[in-house]
Amino acid sequence: MALSVGQKATRCTEVTPELVRRFADVCGDFNPVHLDATFAATTPFGRPIAHGMLGASLISGLLGSEFPGPGTIYFEQSLKFSKPVFVGDTVTTTAEVVWVRDDKPIARLRTVVTNGQGEVAVEGEAVVRFV
Repeated sequence: MALSVGQKATRCTEVTPELVRRFADVCGDFNPVHLDATFAATTPFGRPIAHGMLGASLISGLLGSEFPGPGTIYFEQSLKFSKPVFVGDTVTTTAEVVWVRDDKPIARLRTVVTNGQGEVAVEGEAVVRFV
């Protein structure tokens, strides 16, 4: 796949309680702010939030499965977490090409995950090798 500056892709994902539980099982983070509605109600969020890295992992899913797609290899990923993703949100993950190396299949992409309220929850830049 050839990439050019300005190309972008988007994917939507529902952040269900089951998805959050499965992510906790994989990463070992069982913080009750993610898994216990009674506990989460006592926090400033007022309800369960997804793990920040769950949101970030959706970027990996988009890059490796769809855009650029199979064969993509991560070199770098910067992340900034600015708003919560609530359990039950449908989030939108976007990757946009901002730079492509001339001599090798390497690109820098702006990566953004917006929460169910349309706010930027996770943002950063990825550097990837693509096929």
